[in-house]
Amino acid sequence: MCMTTWKIDPTHSDVQFKVKHLMITTVTGQFGTFDATMQTEGNDFSTANISFSADINSVTTQNAQRDQHLLAGDFFDAAQYPKLQFVSKEVKKIDDETYKLIGDLTIRDNTRPVELSVEFGGEVVDPWGQTKAGFELSGKINRKDFGLTFHATTETGGVLLSDEVKLLASVQMIKQS
Repeated sequence: MCMTTWKIDPTHSDVQFKVKHLMITTVTGQFGTFDATMQTEGNDFSTANISFSADINSVTTQNAQRDQHLLAGDFFDAAQYPKLQFVSKEVKKIDDETYKLIGDLTIRDNTRPVELSVEFGGEVVDPWGQTKAGFELSGKINRKDFGLTFHATTETGGVLLSDEVKLLASVQMIKQS
């Protein structure tokens, strides 16, 4: 079977994370600069080998002060660790629209296995003749597993940030000719 290469379409993709703040609301952040490549046997996504990276300096939460804190040593330490990376290990097909994506996520030189749920949105040829495939990915990590150990408590002893971080991505991949 011939290998097919897919590249991410960054203008039609989003890579986000969500974390509880004060355990009463959720703050959403996203990466503005990222890249991904997927290799498949033909169009069989269960055979996919995926590599993804995001530029830490492109993180935004729509709050400049918070974004600067995320880039600092308390969190991502972007000066020392400018990228986060994901490399797939296995794709399990559940049914025609659902997959489990298992791979290694690296943040701050800490690599841990993660499992993401994937919903296949479909495949279509756009008006310019490009074949595109859409995917929705979701999962959870414990930020402390990746060296993101910033901790603060409120004056009543409450938690400022949850350890659990939800990962969400809406991804459009372009088949390469």
